[in-house]
Amino acid sequence: MAGTLYLCATPIGNLEDITLRVLRILKEVSLIAAEDTRNSIRLLNHFEIKTPLTSYHEYNKIEKAYVLVEKMKSGEDIALITDAGTPGISDPGEDLVRICLEEGITVTSLPGAAACITALTMSGQKTRRFAFEAFLPRDKKERMEVLKEMERETRTLVVYEAPHHLLKTLKELYETLGDRSITVCRELTKKFEETRKSSLAETIAFYETAEIRGEFVLVIEGKSRQEIQKEEQMAWEALSLNEHMAVYEAKGLDRKGAMKAVAKDRGVSRREIYNSLLEENP
Repeated sequence: MAGTLYLCATPIGNLEDITLRVLRILKEVSLIAAEDTRNSIRLLNHFEIKTPLTSYHEYNKIEKAYVLVEKMKSGEDIALITDAGTPGISDPGEDLVRICLEEGITVTSLPGAAACITALTMSGQKTRRFAFEAFLPRDKKERMEVLKEMERETRTLVVYEAPHHLLKTLKELYETLGDRSITVCRELTKKFEETRKSSLAETIAFYETAEIRGEFVLVIEGKSRQEIQKEEQMAWEALSLNEHMAVYEAKGLDRKGAMKAVAKDRGVSRREIYNSLLEENP
């Protein structure tokens, strides 16, 4: 029988956050695939785990995935761990999972620490709906496209950032999103863990003078639907009624249907649109 791929969540800082099940699986599997074996060996040594390690990272993720798949096809169980947190979240583990499933290998996930969820729950921002953006793209064009998409996102946004890029990213968020509420979580679960909830403008002012150290998770308020509706209504109201009607008539709506759509856009009754059109087109 084929083996199984175990996605094993490891601590994001505090070693006590590892689960008993993860410890057992790491001892039982034939091999542990790790994003950075130098980092992972410290974790394994701490818990006296002697299972062999192999590297699985961004630069060998496809070629090495098929090597690992062949081992599992021969019956070996393999555990995947990342530098910190849950494998497959903003790391090459997602490719290994995809390839395993395509090759008929069973994949199971052992839940545990994840920086995005940890930060979200302690942020004081809305948690029912959220969008995880991980690290923003470094490519300038792609980065601006993602920021533009985020500008109209109504869900709470979760973004990772490194210390040397933090201030630049905060300023870009302010320029694109406006002065939203933001919670900055630093060094989660570690000795110097810190959470700061403020506005983007106040946060920028703080980090322009404060020493920036550690790993950061930014939890940002989503845009309210009311604000989006108001902006859309203002955009429509900038058009004349005839121009507004022409938008919907060009889409194939008849005169009656176009008036109904225009009335909805402007937040008024269809009768009001009808009367205004009569005044503009006597």
